[in-house]
Amino acid sequence: MSSGRKIRLVDLLVERGLCDDAALAKRLVIAGEVRGENGVLTQPSLLLDPGIEITLTGTSRFVSRGGDKLYGALEDFAFDVSGLKCLDVGASTGGFTDCLLKAGATGVVAVDVAYGQFAWQLRNDARITLLERTSIRAVDPTEVGAPFDLVVADVSFSPLRSLFPVLAGFVEAGGFLITLIKPQFELPAGAVGKNGVVSDSELHEKAIIQVLEAATANDLAPIALTYSGLKGPKGNREFFLMAQRSGIPANITVEQVVRDAHRALV
Repeated sequence: MSSGRKIRLVDLLVERGLCDDAALAKRLVIAGEVRGENGVLTQPSLLLDPGIEITLTGTSRFVSRGGDKLYGALEDFAFDVSGLKCLDVGASTGGFTDCLLKAGATGVVAVDVAYGQFAWQLRNDARITLLERTSIRAVDPTEVGAPFDLVVADVSFSPLRSLFPVLAGFVEAGGFLITLIKPQFELPAGAVGKNGVVSDSELHEKAIIQVLEAATANDLAPIALTYSGLKGPKGNREFFLMAQRSGIPANITVEQVVRDAHRALV
């Protein structure tokens, strides 16, 4: 049932993570690369129900760019998810979930506080258990099949490090956590630019170190770090942490990873 709220097509594409910004969304709409439930959508400012099914007709492997981000991290970490039981926290459109399943995961429990964002083409996949309008903080691990072999997370608007005590309870001893680090949500508001963008490499290092320390304090040993090959909305550089429950922390050179990110993502 419609909630009565309407949203512009270009804004909906950005909200679901299908486009980085409204300018790109507008170009794709005008190019005829956006489809709705009844065909191609050609008006960027068209007002739609937030729960409508929309897809891009391009060649992306996954339902959103989040899948491409996670795929790149799995490649960097040389990590095989084949046969793993997974939890996707902050699933949104389902990019991480889509990536995990296409990489061989046996099943994914996808959790998100939002409603109607999860890609329609994934909703009928029997390997997925979808929990919408649900905060991971309110989930009983035993009721969703925990512990999991792998937990992936992409959360916004609150520090990731504050979530580690909760996430640790979902990871199998010896299991893994792969999470996206968004520095703009780890730093004090005064350290973030007016447009929500963090550009300073020293601030990136500070944010990452805080996350690594918090992970370690919650029995999630940092074992690898890389940067996302794709920037986030507004152009923020993002990073991926891989940690192991009850593992041995690796000697991670944060400064080098940040330096590589700034060289690769101008």
